[in-house]
Amino acid sequence: LKRLGEVENPLSKVADLFKQEADIVCFDEFFVSDITDAMILATLLQEMFKRQMVLVATSNIEPQNLYRNGLQRARFLPAIDMILARCHVLNVDSGVDYRLRTLEQAEIYHYPLDEQASINLNTYYQQLTAERKSVAHKIDINHRQISVIEASDGVLHASFEQLCQTARSQNDYIELSRIYHTVLLADVRQMNRKIDDAARRFIALVDEFYERNVKLIISAEVEMDALYSEGQLEFEFKRCVSRLTEMQSHEYLAREHLA
Repeated sequence: LKRLGEVENPLSKVADLFKQEADIVCFDEFFVSDITDAMILATLLQEMFKRQMVLVATSNIEPQNLYRNGLQRARFLPAIDMILARCHVLNVDSGVDYRLRTLEQAEIYHYPLDEQASINLNTYYQQLTAERKSVAHKIDINHRQISVIEASDGVLHASFEQLCQTARSQNDYIELSRIYHTVLLADVRQMNRKIDDAARRFIALVDEFYERNVKLIISAEVEMDALYSEGQLEFEFKRCVSRLTEMQSHEYLAREHLA
């Protein structure tokens, strides 16, 4: 959309570009989290179906429950009707979470926030940057400086407050995930509806790190399953915790960082 600029019916143009490349579009882990995405997605699907394109998607949510309890959800309901009318919905849930069953956990999530958790993160940082020549306490991300605890040689040590409770965007997390192969995130608070902005940023951070195989080491106030206590982001956080769990596996840790 940014590349197209101010053109009439930009999503129609996007659908044309898709159609030039393929007749089938696949979405993995299909879900909707805000009204802007909902409206863009609704129009894009409509334009794709007009062009007789096929949608294949996986999701943890049934179509009728997409964007449940979301702001102005009524505006997204026609898109749900369209999905139900144009797609075959298949339930492939076996009742077993194979990801959780097969993962071998690594000790890289530390709670509670006690002296030992702090020692653990500092020890990891020292081991990962044993031959560092310099340490930075401010880093440049998207032409802005961000204060951090320390950073060197592709390893970043920062606090939850620095990365999630300041004015950070998804583009910042994309850039961080490109530059740093390992991130140590200290003092992660238990989140709830009172700090949903920070919770959304934390989810975005985890998503971007996951996509580029960034190794994430965390010290937190509570155990992983209790990171989000209550609020509108409960589903999104279940997905986030699932990714955090996978990111602790030796299989994930062995993956090459995608810079």
